[in-house]
Amino acid sequence: MKARIASLYRHPVKGFTPERLEQAELAAGQCFPCDRLYAVEDGPSGFDPERPAHISKIKFTVLAKIPEVAKARTAYDEATGVLTARAEGRPDFAGDLRGAEGRRGFEAWLAELLGEAAQGPLRVIEGPGDHRFMDSTKGFVSIVNLASVRDLEARLGRPVDPLRFRANLYVEGWPAWVENDWTGRTMRVGAATAEVLKPIVRCAATHVDPTTAERDIDVVKALFDNYRHMNCGIYLRVEEGGAVQEGDEVALG
Repeated sequence: MKARIASLYRHPVKGFTPERLEQAELAAGQCFPCDRLYAVEDGPSGFDPERPAHISKIKFTVLAKIPEVAKARTAYDEATGVLTARAEGRPDFAGDLRGAEGRRGFEAWLAELLGEAAQGPLRVIEGPGDHRFMDSTKGFVSIVNLASVRDLEARLGRPVDPLRFRANLYVEGWPAWVENDWTGRTMRVGAATAEVLKPIVRCAATHVDPTTAERDIDVVKALFDNYRHMNCGIYLRVEEGGAVQEGDEVALG
């Protein structure tokens, strides 16, 4: 069953703006490049950089907890470590997240933007080594089937922006929802090979419109009411690395 990559995205800071890419290099056993490198604690999370472990998303400034996060438009320069951020009615921000000064600057800028929606204090943290701030302990690279999103749109009778699902790869060519039955299957993704780990169970982050920052669709309820599951997308583990780009074929082995 063949399909093609329609688009690729990374999310350098957990919860913040998806950044579209033309291509990426997947590595065996690793997360999507430059994805969830940083997170912003909303109060102490208990994260220990000396012993990095999975932390619940609710400890961070994420859409599931604070819809106002979507008011920020961020972009990350991997070469320099500089994050730029803008929001309506606020001065623009630019700072190097690799250093304390840049992190403090973004924390202050974000605290003003979020106001009472955040509990605070806010603190930017970085995943040491290969650690990434993923939602799932088995989440490495995520794919969303665009036909499944369109089927949900048809059931709801309104548009559903695929970026609500914050995937790395968006794919065209599969029938809707077939991906839910692929756990354990091998998949060729561009020049890489991967194993399908599991469907992605969705949360309240998908309720937030990524453009307006409003909670306007109860996507989790809609999934359950229409399909008796709360899944949209699948997680992959890369087994053999390789390049992926828009238009590349994606095929089950």
